[in-house]
Order: sequence, then C-alpha cells, then structure tokens
Amino acid sequence: MKIENIDELKQIANDIRKGIIEAVYSGKSGHPGGSLSITDIMTVLYFNEMNINPEVPKDENRDRLVLSKGHCAPALYSTLARKGFFDVEELQTLRNIESRLQGHPDMKNIPGVDMTTGSLGQGLSAANGMAIAGKLDNKDYRVYCILGDGEIEEGQIWEAAMASSKYKLDNLCVIVDNNNLQIDGTIEEVMSSYPIDEKFRSFGFEIININGHDIDEIIKAFEVVKNIKGKPTCIIAKTIKGKGVSFMENQVGWHGKAPNEDQYKQAMEELTKM
Repeated sequence: MKIENIDELKQIANDIRKGIIEAVYSGKSGHPGGSLSITDIMTVLYFNEMNINPEVPKDENRDRLVLSKGHCAPALYSTLARKGFFDVEELQTLRNIESRLQGHPDMKNIPGVDMTTGSLGQGLSAANGMAIAGKLDNKDYRVYCILGDGEIEEGQIWEAAMASSKYKLDNLCVIVDNNNLQIDGTIEEVMSSYPIDEKFRSFGFEIININGHDIDEIIKAFEVVKNIKGKPTCIIAKTIKGKGVSFMENQVGWHGKAPNEDQYKQAMEELTKM
C-alpha cells in the first residue's frame, strides 16, 4: 500500500532509524553511519515507490533493490522488518552467529533481499543484469541500486555504468548516497570522485541532484525518473552520515562502530523526541 502522507513517511523513517540503532547496539558491531544516511531514501522506496508485497517476496513482477553498499545492511533489515517481511524483534539478532541477519545481506535466507552484496563495487553489475532481464522478458518492473560515494572509487562501477548506458536501461535507477565520508576520511582525502554528477552524465546517465533527507524531494525525484526514456538515471542524494543522532552526524568514526550503553540510550532518546 502506497503511503503518500509526508508526516507518516517521516515517522516511518524515524522508526527505521531506531531499528538501526537497536540492531547495531544488540550486535555490538555494524555500520550505523551510512545506514542512517540512506534511511529517508529507503523509506520512500519501500513505502511510497516500489511495487513489492511482503506476502509474495519472490514475485517475478516486483521492483528490485540492490543495496550495493552492503555493509549498510542494518538500514535494509530495519526497513524490511517495518514493511512486514519479518518481525521487528529479529533486528536484535544482528550479527549473532545463529542469525540470518548477518553483517551483509543474504538473498538466499532473508525474505525481501534481492541481491547478496558486500564486496563493494559489484552491485551495479547485478542491477544491470536484473534490468536487462526485465527488458528481455517484457516485464515492467524497475530496478534501484544504492551506491556509496566512497564505493564509486571502484573501477567496476564505471564498467557497469558503461553497460547501463549501452543497453539503454531506462528501467534502472542508481542512487548515490553522497554523505562525503568513507571509512578512512572524506571522499576528497581518500580518492575524490567529484564531480559525481558530471561523471555519471558523461557515461550517458540522466542526472537528478536532491537533498537525500527531504522526503517530498525524494518522492518527486522518483516520479521524474519514471518518465525518463532511453537511458538510465542517477540520483545524487546529498546526505549526512549518521543522520538523526547528534553525536554520529558527520563523524567518520561512526562508519563502522556500535554505540555503548550510554550512547545507545542517548541515540534512542533523541530519536524518540523527533
């Protein structure tokens, strides 16, 4: 069921953020920063945009999502749980040795996961394959692929981007989570991929630049995407790493670290007040 009310979508995003913190704290390990930065995008995709049904997770006509930055699995898990693919309580088993919710998504064991990811740079190739298959099978499903701005330093991304353009994959939408931080520092410090929009444009993509935390702007961007024909689209979403938790925001140290008990309590208190 498509949710159009902006305030309701904001509340869902906030609940997803709580789930991310709950999961990473419970697992004593994980990647909260980049998970929190894509939460608003995930909310719009799963609750407003994508054609999916938790009761038929393998429906061949469903839209697909490839979370290429697979280490941000807590965002995907929390979103899937709130969408009804599995119980929210299962988030507390993150990275437990006996849990199916491991540090990276597993399409074989987790309902709602369309692609196993984790080795950075490979997701766009998989998304291309899904989009090409849709064309060959005369299906009208859409494929969404979320990339990290640090991840696009990988050469395979640009090989895949050439293929996206060559095959005119207008059923493919790439979303770059541009939070400007990766594990070792800022994008500029490590290996600058700027200007991201001009790079993807030169590879034949239609480009849309948005505020990745503005729900209304995200919805409108996806509406534009559906009307673009003959080429793939890339949405560059400007985001804040750790969005929603004050002490995590724009802090590279929260790329892959779990909060302690006091930090957990503070984060959950802040999100409860939002």
